[in-house]
Amino acid sequence: MTTATAPERFAAAELDLDVHDAEAFHLACIERGWGDGLPMIPPTRARVERMLAEFDGDPQAIRGHLPTGRGAVTAELLAVQAVLAGCRPEAFPILVAAVDGVLDPAFNLHSIQATTHPVGVTMIVSGPIVQRVGVHAGAGCLGPGYPVNATLGRAMRLTLLHVGLARPGEGDRATHGQPGKFTSCFAERADANPFSSLAVDRGVNAAMSAVTVVGTEAPHNVNDHVGSTAAHIGTVAASAMSTTANNNAYGQNLGEMLLVLGPEHAATIAADGWDKDDLRHFLYERARIPLRQLKIGGMWGMHAWPAWLESLDDDDRIPVVRAPERFLITVAGGEGKHSLAFPTFASSRAVTTAIDA
Repeated sequence: MTTATAPERFAAAELDLDVHDAEAFHLACIERGWGDGLPMIPPTRARVERMLAEFDGDPQAIRGHLPTGRGAVTAELLAVQAVLAGCRPEAFPILVAAVDGVLDPAFNLHSIQATTHPVGVTMIVSGPIVQRVGVHAGAGCLGPGYPVNATLGRAMRLTLLHVGLARPGEGDRATHGQPGKFTSCFAERADANPFSSLAVDRGVNAAMSAVTVVGTEAPHNVNDHVGSTAAHIGTVAASAMSTTANNNAYGQNLGEMLLVLGPEHAATIAADGWDKDDLRHFLYERARIPLRQLKIGGMWGMHAWPAWLESLDDDDRIPVVRAPERFLITVAGGEGKHSLAFPTFASSRAVTTAIDA
């Protein structure tokens, strides 16, 4: 059996494997080139049906086609990936909405799947479903120990592997990859967010649940234990964003930057009287790179640059995004006075999708 036939076999949940022997199932999947290297749950028909019980619609309807292999996406096939990843059935609507998000042309999934850049899909869950399902938003929300977060992000990756056929070294050409390509999922922390939620910023009613998908590099730490003003914390965050090493620097300002504020940093910024728009405009002015620094290397000269950029002086400072609204800001995490800055793939745009649950 070839890898290309795996999605159809998984969709039917008629694997010619021993689903009662966990070790044998794991080894057989490895032999066929399936999975992410970690053990998976056998997708028996009963398990797939329990997952689909959380879905209101035709499980066979094609929702789109995933690059690079142009695999047809159905709810049944997504349910199989969710079982393989170990998801709880009540979390399944989040996965469906997230996959609808990466299918949006604005997300530019084909480039994300095929690039040598270490970009992964980060899922940010918002709204009432966070508490109902148990998506973690507090301390260590992007680390181990939280099954809902870990398995949702993993189900997204298995979908990209099995349906999109983006296998490392084949459809997925990432030079190194990164841990976020195993799983990257967390929730907005509503109880510690003094601002509007990311989903509301992006047009979703506050009473609704939503998931935002962002094509991100691994997070860059924003360590500020002494800053007592919004400007102080904003300056430190801008320093983490304005490096010539990340893709935003060479994306002709087409992408976005994701900033996940720790609760203490968010509280300090709000106490100083700033809202998200104030912070976005501050970051737009501070997260900049001198043109002479951009010209040192990176991707300079590989493609045509905008005329306005070519006409500038070497000492002019170039913003890492095209406009203030390209800074995506949310709040998550625990105590410790850290935040996270995520550079993006630069030619991809975040997509927010309401969750049908």
